[in-house]
Amino acid sequence: MAKWLRARIPDTAVILASPAKRAQQTARALSPAFKTVPAIGTSASAEDVLLAAGWPGAEETVVIVGHQPTLGETAALLLTGAKEQWNVKKGAVMWIARRAGVEQARTHLRAAISPDLI
Repeated sequence: MAKWLRARIPDTAVILASPAKRAQQTARALSPAFKTVPAIGTSASAEDVLLAAGWPGAEETVVIVGHQPTLGETAALLLTGAKEQWNVKKGAVMWIARRAGVEQARTHLRAAISPDLI
């Protein structure tokens, strides 16, 4: 998944990782220049993840390397506006973007891919 994602994100992407060992390994596979953010650790909330990412105002692409159930809850909140528990398979990528420059910015799903599809 890291190879697939690395080929698609800009070199300027900011990669934020949980301090957990597995998240650190995944982030390192994406880039040696990742940032460890305790606020997105195993006990994080969806709101913690969005705050750490600077959503929706971040100017650059932000990649979050975190954990379930938080990542599923974050995706649900961004895409539906509701706090729900979505299951995101271990090692999967959910690429969520915000389309700016229109009258009202819109959040949309660009990709959702599980590791068995790569």
